[in-house]
Amino acid sequence: MSDGAAPQSATTPSTASPSDASPSAPPPSAPPPPPSGAPSSDAPSSAAPQSAAAPSPFPPIADYAFLSNCHTGALVAPDGAIDWLCVPRFDSPSVFGTLLDRQAGAFRFGPFGINVPTARIYEPGTNTLNTTWKTPTGWALVRDALILGPRRGEDHVTPHTRPPSDEDADHTLVRVAMCLEGEVDIELTCEPVFDYGRAPAQWSVNEAGHRADASGEGLTIRLQSDMAMGVEGDWVRARHVLRKGEQLYCALSWAENLEVPMNIDEANERLASTAHYWRAWLDRARLPDHRWRDPIQRSALTIKGLTYIPTGATVAALTTSLPETPGGERNWDYRYTWLRDSTFTLQALHYLNLDWEAEEFMQFIADLESNEDGALQIMYGIDGRRDLAESLREELTGYAGAAPVRIGNGAYDQRQNDVFGAALASILLHTTRSQRLPRRLWPIVQSQAKCASDVWRQPDQGIWEARGAPRHYVSSKLMCWVAMDRAARLAAMAGDTKLQEEWAGVADEIKQDILTHGLTDKGVLRQHYETDALDASTLLAAIFGFLPGEDERLRASVLAIADELTEDGFVLRYRTDETDDGMAGKEGSFLICSFWLVSALAIVGEEQRARDLMEKLLRVASPLGLYAEEYDTATGRHLGNFPQAFSHLALIEAGARIILAERVAEIS
Repeated sequence: MSDGAAPQSATTPSTASPSDASPSAPPPSAPPPPPSGAPSSDAPSSAAPQSAAAPSPFPPIADYAFLSNCHTGALVAPDGAIDWLCVPRFDSPSVFGTLLDRQAGAFRFGPFGINVPTARIYEPGTNTLNTTWKTPTGWALVRDALILGPRRGEDHVTPHTRPPSDEDADHTLVRVAMCLEGEVDIELTCEPVFDYGRAPAQWSVNEAGHRADASGEGLTIRLQSDMAMGVEGDWVRARHVLRKGEQLYCALSWAENLEVPMNIDEANERLASTAHYWRAWLDRARLPDHRWRDPIQRSALTIKGLTYIPTGATVAALTTSLPETPGGERNWDYRYTWLRDSTFTLQALHYLNLDWEAEEFMQFIADLESNEDGALQIMYGIDGRRDLAESLREELTGYAGAAPVRIGNGAYDQRQNDVFGAALASILLHTTRSQRLPRRLWPIVQSQAKCASDVWRQPDQGIWEARGAPRHYVSSKLMCWVAMDRAARLAAMAGDTKLQEEWAGVADEIKQDILTHGLTDKGVLRQHYETDALDASTLLAAIFGFLPGEDERLRASVLAIADELTEDGFVLRYRTDETDDGMAGKEGSFLICSFWLVSALAIVGEEQRARDLMEKLLRVASPLGLYAEEYDTATGRHLGNFPQAFSHLALIEAGARIILAERVAEIS
């Protein structure tokens, strides 16, 4: 059994969710201009690091809108351009990749010459975006959605391994513009560049100019519109003056036979079916009548939007290589499923009463292929594949000059001891709901319990996948305790008293080891056995019930993180100057850690402090209620891949903790 992942070479960097360190990377070919007052490009190496608020042609990460059809997703910039879209799946090569290079393809539909909208909102209860524009001559509204609707038969574009439901993706993006007042000059520009910006499109346009097919790298997509389109080099353009009450549409299809809406009525029908899908799905959720209902609802819609319907998997984020450090190298591909996320996914789904989605996700986990020793990997592809070999796209500048751009994730073969606890906690959460342990899950329980029992004494790279030497990380020991504790409970559910006693005994042994070696002289949980440094991952001791809320050691640990491991109230993973993570440079505060602190404060009885932090976190959501992975307290900018499932999952869990405490207080 491996004792954890060793530091990797600079040619095979890796990460995981939340994220980790990175070796050095080549400078971008076209760095953005320096912030005001920053040294010039020929300044000495002591120049200040790039700010997240530096002037840049790249929109702030949090200004993007997220669209989804639960097969793939798109990011819409404030100017109305689709800057990120991979088809047909979340992890496919991009067709529009301007998010990572301003020449890697985009698709704009909006007023000509006007780049700043008046307002952008989601239609309530949906992932359909409405953008309102004021121009010198009138007002216009543009509606954007990746289409979902009644299932039309077997899906050959993205084949299903789960039973198909009544509704599914149409593999189409629909955009409709309406003039509200006056008249508005509407422009369409579509420039796909296939394979992450490597292959310009080859276009063919029909005689009337209302249909244009773009091909490249073995993929063909179809653009249909009631505007007359023309090809100019590698892109298609169209313009039309829209008058009050009139509508225009365009639709991009990668469906089988390239089926696409043929007129404005069909386009509006597709938008209506999509709105119905999201609202009907949300109707099945149990949402609290509480002041935090809207952010919880938006988080639920985001998590659903990051779910890959064909297998039930959930991607950690829509994107790859959005930087954790402005202009830096901490750039990772998050379009995969991490077992670490599974417990929080199941928690959120069951809390919201979304048992069908929970069952689909659990069956995806049951389908996963383990390693030769029976251990599950820390991450898998959304189709369950194990090999996520990483490569660099050095020809891309990266977001705001943050290079390299990574495709794949080299951390897939790292050994991390927390994975066993995540898997078994997920299974217990799911089976407790029905008080039945599915037969196909019992072998997973046995194999992961054996793995945790075998490795818990060994050092590893920890939950943050540090590139330094393996250590006895407290969070890894803690998650091995979770594995054995949950395994014992599952054995009891299965009626196997012998295994229940054996596994409970190992859990007790792990707990005693942590309490003997994992506490500082002040009774605070440390990062690993050889340091007194703090680590936000020890907040999991509260969330997973390692110690009761009234235990002074738990309370001291939670308050130490709240007081000493924060910047402007937001939680850091750890202090980079105290941790050998194999990297240079600073990182932002991790939003999931701040939400974990909300939960932990509530558990140890600091309800008001938990509420205050929760309110602070809700105030830093993006304009559309979305969260990336990190938050830069100095600039108020979001950093890292976006939108981040883990941040939204932790929001739901933290909100639920406080809401439950408030409800209990009402009847006590």
